[in-house]
Amino acid sequence: MDYTIVLPSSQQTLTLRELLEEEWLIPRKVRHFLRVRKNVWINNEPAHFQQPVKAGDHITLRIEATDYSYQEVMLGDKNKIIALYEDEHIIIINKPIGMKTHPNQPDEKDTLLNHLNAYLAEKKQRAYVVHRLDKETSGAILFAKNPLVLPILGRLLEQKKIYRRYQVVVWGRMSKNQLIDKPIGRNRHDRRKRVIDHKHGKRALTQVTVHKTSTKTSQLFCELETGRTHQIRVHLASIGHPVVGDPLYQNKKSTRLMLHAYEMYFLHPFTKEEMKVVAKPGLWTD
Repeated sequence: MDYTIVLPSSQQTLTLRELLEEEWLIPRKVRHFLRVRKNVWINNEPAHFQQPVKAGDHITLRIEATDYSYQEVMLGDKNKIIALYEDEHIIIINKPIGMKTHPNQPDEKDTLLNHLNAYLAEKKQRAYVVHRLDKETSGAILFAKNPLVLPILGRLLEQKKIYRRYQVVVWGRMSKNQLIDKPIGRNRHDRRKRVIDHKHGKRALTQVTVHKTSTKTSQLFCELETGRTHQIRVHLASIGHPVVGDPLYQNKKSTRLMLHAYEMYFLHPFTKEEMKVVAKPGLWTD
């Protein structure tokens, strides 16, 4: 498969090797294959790795099937995919509630990844998982559409440069905004759950902004500064305001977990365009 990327106007001049290694994070083995197979072109001309590249240049890479490993999954139903944004490198999906992000067993075919691969099969493309949403959580979720962009997105996520804003409804009346800074670890007694663990847990930070309150519940916006499993759910439960409908961290009945990945924004890895998507309608519309 050939991929052509036009370097944006903000691109600084550097060598092709620096671009592939330091900015695009192409693995060493793949860089070796690109070089020895002469599978790189600049402006449709064969390229060498010490050649300078600059804004406006067209960089074409030929990635062969054996260059990257890929785990095959069964194809699901393409009609279950609601794309919020899509180009040749990334796709952002509005995930429905009650659907797993990816299969855990080879014979599963009703997860978001199964359906997305069915959606992309007609374009001869594949989906690569960048991050996850809990089964009960709805909203915006990002996938890579080729192995080139996957490590870049992973680095952006690790460096907290992919910003995610959630709508949440919790039990109780919250009076003020706050930053929850409590480490999260595994629950030794229930493998499904996480707990606040000051001794062995990993640092977790959640910024909470109060949107609207009533006598029984509060509508919140939460922004993640880290990405721990069940982070929002565990943090809010720890301050006495569990998420409405949470099957693990509270015992009141509700129709659904009231947690929705509402907004996502970041710089596109290749175009440097400011990306912002909103997964509407969300939990409220005002």
